[in-house]
Amino acid sequence: MTDVRDRHHPHSGLLQGVRAVERAATAALEVDPPTGSPVGISRMTGAEPRRSPTARDITDENRWFTVLAFLRHLDDPAAQAAVLRRRLAFLQEPTSFFYDGDRPLRAEKPDDPFRRGVLAIARATSRAELDWLHDTLTSLGD
Repeated sequence: MTDVRDRHHPHSGLLQGVRAVERAATAALEVDPPTGSPVGISRMTGAEPRRSPTARDITDENRWFTVLAFLRHLDDPAAQAAVLRRRLAFLQEPTSFFYDGDRPLRAEKPDDPFRRGVLAIARATSRAELDWLHDTLTSLGD
């Protein structure tokens, strides 16, 4: 059984992912209502993490977090590493929130300080995830 703590907001990515697993009839979902707290506990039983997440599971951050939440239950380090390598490949593709024609803008380029902020935060997040992916792949023997 897996406990998933999630704020029970209708647009929460993790809860949406859990509900999708439930709809696919691969797990049963039991929700304990929050007791004066904004956090409830959902329990999944009988869940088998996917060995081959969809492309959207890899590229969409909320769906990716759902994959990560359950990847430890995949009892195959090589299969875990394969999933992480797919995310790594996605993150290494050149991309940006803002473009000049067909070229992605770097964090230093926009004159707008708010766009620079979006890009700087995204860069820091990506670097942290890339570091974590490399470390985890190494620990998995990849």
